[in-house]
Amino acid sequence: MSYHTPVLLDEAIKGMALNKSGVYVDATFGGGGHSKSILNSLSANGCLYGFDQDADAILNKLDDERFVFVHANFRHLKRFLKLHKRKEVDGLLADLGVSSFQFDTPSRGFSYRADSELDMRMNKEGDDTAADILNRYREQDLLRVFSQYGEVRNSKTLAAKVVERRRQRLFDKVNDFLEFLDTVGRGEKIKYYSQVFQALRIELNDEMGALKDFLEQSLEVMSEGARLVVISYHSLEDRMVKRFFKTGNVEGVVLKDDYGNIHRPFKIIGQKMILPSKEEIERNPRARSAKMRIGEKLRLGK
Repeated sequence: MSYHTPVLLDEAIKGMALNKSGVYVDATFGGGGHSKSILNSLSANGCLYGFDQDADAILNKLDDERFVFVHANFRHLKRFLKLHKRKEVDGLLADLGVSSFQFDTPSRGFSYRADSELDMRMNKEGDDTAADILNRYREQDLLRVFSQYGEVRNSKTLAAKVVERRRQRLFDKVNDFLEFLDTVGRGEKIKYYSQVFQALRIELNDEMGALKDFLEQSLEVMSEGARLVVISYHSLEDRMVKRFFKTGNVEGVVLKDDYGNIHRPFKIIGQKMILPSKEEIERNPRARSAKMRIGEKLRLGK
């Protein structure tokens, strides 16, 4: 089984504008597809750090003296770079979301296409699972998760029904949960499944909090002229990235100096949003929702 087919590979590598002797970060190493291409563009003096919190990704670690694998969530970017005595890097790449390997491994519980435990942990060392969210969260917290992270149309009804159901029997298996969703869902079944599973996964792994931490730290560690390439797969991620590139903060708050000049830390590279080609989507259907944005840290005085 292929761990992960890298999405927008050529566009991402081109977008990073790699310096052969530069220092780079692949913040979501996964199967190493993007990392291999980055290393192919570096000289013997170049260096690449690959971050991944999933222990399964360690098996894909590259045997290259220029490569350093960091077994950690990318939200700890600054701390681990400091540990390796790196103050600045020349570019970063983040391919967000779940890898093909994680989706296609039934025991991980990310997919509704195979029965397994309702797990969904990106870091298997974590204690709580998606089932724990369903079985323990208060109704108002479930409402927040389903509406905010899944944009589920009947979030209020779903949250109430989850609480009602777990009084009789706790949630534990994917198929059992799907049978429950069939009694509550509205509209197209597969879309409804996808929205609910996405909401649980994002909440469990604190994906939006981790992305916020990563983006803010990336700006701190980027050298002038360095580029940040981010590939996202749903509107919540993309909106956060878009705001960050525009204002330098994930809230999208426009900051001005004492003279009223707007603070813009990034220059947007290329199209505002880069999408996969029809050919790539045909080869890899999971690329269909991908959106890539590229920002270059402006030099002082620019």
